[in-house]
Amino acid sequence: LTSRAASTSSPKFVVKCCTSRHDTSREAVRLPGVKRTLVIVKPDGVERGLVGEILSRLEKKQLRLVAADLRTMDVATAKRHYAEHEGKPFFDRLVAFITSAPALVMVFEGPDDTWRVVRTMIGATNPAEAAPGTIRGDLAIEMDGNLVHGSDSADAAQREIAIFFPDLA
Repeated sequence: LTSRAASTSSPKFVVKCCTSRHDTSREAVRLPGVKRTLVIVKPDGVERGLVGEILSRLEKKQLRLVAADLRTMDVATAKRHYAEHEGKPFFDRLVAFITSAPALVMVFEGPDDTWRVVRTMIGATNPAEAAPGTIRGDLAIEMDGNLVHGSDSADAAQREIAIFFPDLA
């Protein structure tokens, strides 16, 4: 992990992964045909110590971690991230929750439709409806504490990566 200055009150750590074991540049390089998506282990997942479990599941699926940033999200960034939900009854509660404590924001890459693979692994938004074997089905109980966010389309992935990792957009 390399540390760099944070724009929020918490320390900011960014991980840059190699393309292969032969790549010593430590810069994440996009390979042809590889797609990226954003994943956030929300404050409840970080507080419960589930970062390793969630990261392990994604890596076991042969998805590659490109970047990671442990941060306490500021309100402006949270509102930008959840902009499509603005005006909905749960918007303020969503922003308050994601800004309440540190979250781990990550970029993963894999084959086409990587975002869909991740969303399938995460499970239904409501943990009570999430299938066993999914992250939410196995580890979450409540809707307000559903542990993890994953981009819901390729376009959303591009937009969200640009918010948190503009150098990867």
